[in-house]
Amino acid sequence: MAAALTPDDHPATVLAEDWAAHLGRDRRRSPHTIRAYTASAHRLVAFLGKHRGEAVTGHMLRELDVADLRAFLADRRQGGLTNRSTARELSALRGFLAFAAERAGEQADIPRIKGPKLKPGVPRPVSPDEAVALAEDVAAQADEPWIAARDWAVLLLLYGAGLRVGEALGLTGAVLPLGETLSVTGKRNKTRVVPLLGKVREAIENYVKLCPYAIGPDDPLFRGARGGPLGSDIVRRAVRGARARLGLSGRTTPHALRHSFATHLLARGADLRSLQELLGHASLSSTQIYTSVDAAHLLDVYRNAHPRA
Repeated sequence: MAAALTPDDHPATVLAEDWAAHLGRDRRRSPHTIRAYTASAHRLVAFLGKHRGEAVTGHMLRELDVADLRAFLADRRQGGLTNRSTARELSALRGFLAFAAERAGEQADIPRIKGPKLKPGVPRPVSPDEAVALAEDVAAQADEPWIAARDWAVLLLLYGAGLRVGEALGLTGAVLPLGETLSVTGKRNKTRVVPLLGKVREAIENYVKLCPYAIGPDDPLFRGARGGPLGSDIVRRAVRGARARLGLSGRTTPHALRHSFATHLLARGADLRSLQELLGHASLSSTQIYTSVDAAHLLDVYRNAHPRA
């Protein structure tokens, strides 16, 4: 009986790693996206090795047909893959197969296969009072005053300026001294300018004053307990704990604070184009989802309160 093929047996494994480098270097994708897309490519290579019973090469990838992709997706669905995850997997594979063709100097001829239909998700914001209570609770759990000030400042940034967690934690001492606006580097290294509310600015300045570590222009603004960069997992874990203590919805995450920033601005008359710039969305369609939020909230209230709902 022939020995099972390993990743090293497949020349396409190297191609997947080259694609990962391309995504970071040339496409400026985030580390999270690169990891997810590369994992999809490796899963496809491993599946084809078993499915075809031979080493997977770049030529094999360029010759794939609809049946091959359907077999792969069916195998993934048996593992419990959701519709949304299936759509992401298919998107990643299309990119990988296009890269394989381009690397060989050929025109990409990717098998046409429809992904699952997806219902657009509607963000569920938290109320202003809940956002403040969340930040206060997280800060109250800190062991040291400077860490409490740090956590308060980070969460106020997410809610008060609409930053992603990675954007907030990616800030450096170069933003100091603070002014009325903040320059933020978002996805694909795109920079945008966001207004900095007085209370958010005060929170950051108080943290900087209490922080025991020097913050130079090239140093991370937000530090972990031992002086290194503050990790996103620490922020998410702290929010999970506060959410449980306060009895808030499971949807109350650090990213939900960004959703709240957007929906509260929209409810108070902000136009979509301005909101798109503030959030750093590449397309207006990404911002338009927030127009559904108020209606979704009313529907939730109706379902929970109406005796006939």
